[in-house]
Amino acid sequence: MPGARLYPVAAVLLLGACAAVGPDFQSPKVPWLAGWSSGSLDSLVTERRGKPKAQTEEWWRNFNDPILERLVAEAQRVNPDVRRAGMRILEARAQLMIAGSLLYPQQQVTGSILRTGEIRSSGKNIVLPAIGEDLSSDRNVAFTAYNAGFGLGWEIDFWGKFRRGIESADAAYFASIAQYDDLQVLMAAQVANSYCAIRTIELRLKIAHENATLQKRSLEITERLFKHGNESELDVQQAKAQYLGTLSTIPQLEGSLRQSQSALGVLLGRPPGSLPEITKGKDAIPQAELGLIVDLPADLLRRRPDVRAVEMQLAAQSAQIGVKEADFYPSITLLGSLGLSATSLEGSPRTLAYGIGPSLVWNVFDHGRLTGEVLVQDARFQQLHEQYQAVVLKAAREIDDAAVSFATNRAQIPILTDAVTAARRSLEIANIQYQEGMSDFQRVLDTQRTLFSQQELLVSTMSNVTQSLIALFKAMGGGWQQGRNRPVVDDTTRATMGERSDWGEILTAPLPPAAAGPLLITRDK
Repeated sequence: MPGARLYPVAAVLLLGACAAVGPDFQSPKVPWLAGWSSGSLDSLVTERRGKPKAQTEEWWRNFNDPILERLVAEAQRVNPDVRRAGMRILEARAQLMIAGSLLYPQQQVTGSILRTGEIRSSGKNIVLPAIGEDLSSDRNVAFTAYNAGFGLGWEIDFWGKFRRGIESADAAYFASIAQYDDLQVLMAAQVANSYCAIRTIELRLKIAHENATLQKRSLEITERLFKHGNESELDVQQAKAQYLGTLSTIPQLEGSLRQSQSALGVLLGRPPGSLPEITKGKDAIPQAELGLIVDLPADLLRRRPDVRAVEMQLAAQSAQIGVKEADFYPSITLLGSLGLSATSLEGSPRTLAYGIGPSLVWNVFDHGRLTGEVLVQDARFQQLHEQYQAVVLKAAREIDDAAVSFATNRAQIPILTDAVTAARRSLEIANIQYQEGMSDFQRVLDTQRTLFSQQELLVSTMSNVTQSLIALFKAMGGGWQQGRNRPVVDDTTRATMGERSDWGEILTAPLPPAAAGPLLITRDK
């Protein structure tokens, strides 16, 4: 917990005997959530009974790919969007400091030194000197006036206006942390998806080159037979067309590979280009088992950072209603002042003045405006409430869709694997029969096309399995926990900001633990 939060929160607790106007926030209820379950996810859970528990916090480690693990760690640390989210946390800490400062007396020290003078006239009227005229001592008297003052004002928080302001700032602070957590989840998923896309294209390139080699061999055979008069030119041209068609897919795949690498590089905060670290481990799409899921679907939804972020925004907005409602009541301020005035003239008096007493301000005739301001805040609260419902609903759909996609794509893998094996064997038989004159070349072409298409379909489905598993892990809201252990700003940025402004402990305070939350929010257990 940042130290900057301790002082205003402690002051609020000391003033807790005075009830604060406005509603006390409680976590919003989602009527359907308690009894909801994803049928597809339930099927996966049943299937995995007795298996090891799923790693959902650092879920990318399930793929056992050191390159992927390093890329995710780098993106979660240096991605520009993540860094900007860290800056928003610092901004929220500063806003919390501002809100907390209103609980304390506001003092102002004033003072002045004025060089002044007096012009005297020998007659009854004052005569100003002409430009350039010498001012003799009998006509001009100069002196210095001194004024120093000290003022103190402390508005007593009878109605909880300032306490509600701290509640709002505290919840906004945790909302900024939840948004930071959400970006951690997003970065892990985007990096894993981009990495999977790169490996998929690499595997497709390998398949394209292998099929081009097979088709080139068939073309050479038909050309040799045609030269000896054993086959027609039609076989040659058909073999050539299929070979060149396969070759034409290679440049397109290479272009897609470069674009995917650039997209991953941008996630890592690098300029577009190749990524040297991914040159190893080519031609293999990362695969992982789901593992046993022990969390209830409702718990999975509630822990998602995007859901928590909207909840904290809702809490912050709830406190704003109380801030505006406090304006209906009189504000009482304790005032105190002390002042000293004197001049440099010999024999002039020195004056010491002081004052102390309360001041009362009551906007009696602004009822319409104040009512409207409360209603504005209440309407914004209700908007966020509906947004919370929508976010939870969207999260439930993401879990269910990802579970369906994972289950259906995974079910296709053994079927497509057998299909590729059959297609490869068919091509072997077709080549033998063609060379022995037992079948025409068309059968060879058909089996080549079948093999290529089945291999492409298998690779695409394998990629879909991985992508849907990534989507499922993301939908379950894991991947942000380790980010709480990292500084929100790097050393260089911290040094630069520290030189520019006096951030103090706000800049260096660690993030609160995962289980922490706003201290002033009443939660419905």
